[in-house]
Amino acid sequence: MDINYQSFFHLLFISIIALFPVVNPVGTAFIIAPYFDNLSKAEKRKAVGKITFYAFIVCTVALFAGHWILQLFGLSIPVIQLAGGIMICKIGWEFLASDNKSDESSGHVNAEDNINSYAHLQSKLFYPITFPITAGTGAISVLFTLSAHSNGGPKATIADFFINTGAILLAVVFICILVYVFYLNTKAIISYIGANGATIINRITAFLIFCVGLQIAVSGITSLVKGI
Repeated sequence: MDINYQSFFHLLFISIIALFPVVNPVGTAFIIAPYFDNLSKAEKRKAVGKITFYAFIVCTVALFAGHWILQLFGLSIPVIQLAGGIMICKIGWEFLASDNKSDESSGHVNAEDNINSYAHLQSKLFYPITFPITAGTGAISVLFTLSAHSNGGPKATIADFFINTGAILLAVVFICILVYVFYLNTKAIISYIGANGATIINRITAFLIFCVGLQIAVSGITSLVKGI
């Protein structure tokens, strides 16, 4: 039972570290800030609540449907771990190598969305604000990989599966809470952290996501080698 708890907290930590950079609630808050310019506090709270709910649904579907999709296409868990680990490394590397992409994207959004009333914003809450800006292909790829990683190999029990899946789901809930908090307080974040502070946070988390992706890829390679 101790091993299960260790697995739970380990996977919870790994899931948070893996999801945080790809969802990037701090950096994304800068990107979507122009959408909320002309909203009242009540309208902004309502809009952010819907975005958070949509993001949770997208992540949950990706998490629970991932296993069945793997079976449908006949993919093995070690292969998904290897491919997903490489993908996560790529995402981390892109964040490390990026140069003020968030600022460029923010300007692009502001130019296209000068009218930001809540009625105008409703059609944009799911697309593009939730998908792909908040929970995009990067988050879905991470959840597919974590879903495969949560199975724990051929010796894992049903209890192990539910404990591991619960850890990932809890990480999704935690990330969604961060999304809600940061999106709701975009103006305060911008004035307090500033562009340099956001860049530092993004670089640190990008390095962590690169390391997590490398670890998952190594796990996949090890499983493939043992299976030969």
